[in-house]
Amino acid sequence: MLGAFVVSWQFPHNSPIKKRATTRQGKVSRAKSPSTLAQGRSAAHGHGPQPTDLRLGCIVRLLMENATVVVSGTKIGEEISSSRSEVWRLIQQLRGLGVDVAGHPATGYQLRSVPDLLLPEILRPLLRGTIFETQLHHFYKIGSTNTAAMAAAADGAPEGSVLLAEEQTAGRGRGAHTWHSARSTGIYCSVILRPELPPSDVLVLSLAAGLAVRAAIEQVDSRVQPDLKWPNDLLLDGKKVCGILTEMNSEATRVRYIVVGVGLNVNQASFPEEIAHEATSLRMASGTEWSRVELAAALLKSLDREYRELIAVPESRASILRRFADRSSWVRGKAVRIDDNGSPYNGTTEGLDERGFLRLRTEQGVRTVLSGTVRNVK
Repeated sequence: MLGAFVVSWQFPHNSPIKKRATTRQGKVSRAKSPSTLAQGRSAAHGHGPQPTDLRLGCIVRLLMENATVVVSGTKIGEEISSSRSEVWRLIQQLRGLGVDVAGHPATGYQLRSVPDLLLPEILRPLLRGTIFETQLHHFYKIGSTNTAAMAAAADGAPEGSVLLAEEQTAGRGRGAHTWHSARSTGIYCSVILRPELPPSDVLVLSLAAGLAVRAAIEQVDSRVQPDLKWPNDLLLDGKKVCGILTEMNSEATRVRYIVVGVGLNVNQASFPEEIAHEATSLRMASGTEWSRVELAAALLKSLDREYRELIAVPESRASILRRFADRSSWVRGKAVRIDDNGSPYNGTTEGLDERGFLRLRTEQGVRTVLSGTVRNVK
């Protein structure tokens, strides 16, 4: 469950990496080999989560391409180099994922409706030209995409690697908080980046990720315009709809790798009682069901644009800070309470400094908020 579900940037992972990553290819590179992710994912939880069988995505693609006809088990088997009995087993797995497939081995198979699963075979055509196109990894169930991504990055997983899960059993937020991750209703996603940036610049990247999520939501439905709460929560009607967790491994002057995790509530119809007063979803706020595939593709494309610009355009940092402030009711003139490791203090927000940290006017003067939970003072 979510607990207080304050999800924000944090940078606790500065222990030595297991193997020196060798996959930084220029300022922004397109990674090719997924082998390092396969090596690194097991470090997340014991033996580790197993990625979804790639053949499932191939079957879904084949059925979608032949949506008006029944596709025989023999044809599917030829496509994925498997026996008819293995095809039947995989069809049963798809049904377990919620894919509505009609038919059986004797008659063949047909999709009753287009599945809203975040499978690589479905997402990849929508992400052409991005750094994420070739490194999509899907999990039916995982502890935490961020935990698995940090482990994979330590083992040298390429920049642009994306971990997507239908369900998290140990979704993480800031500190000890958790993220409620019901099956196939939200977007639970972590990406690995290897920017040539000093650690002091990483907060700006985290703010850019918030802008990317907001832009993706607006692209799908322009009527829905979330409020950005510093440093990286998105709110609708004062309730949290999305949290972003940014973690990095760095040396004193350079970043080794960064993992940006997004937990976005999409089609939840309700939440557990203990968090119902502070959590919402896009469906609850808009009254309509959303395509997670369309939204995930928009999110990754938007993040790709923000990231490329930050790396390549010197003026982009100022643009990110300005746009974040323009789209946030929390950055200026907001009475807030900062809970910094059990030492709370109050003040009124006075914008962002040049590094992206929040400035707060208190009774003792203007103070820069470097960490802590930001809460509204009612």
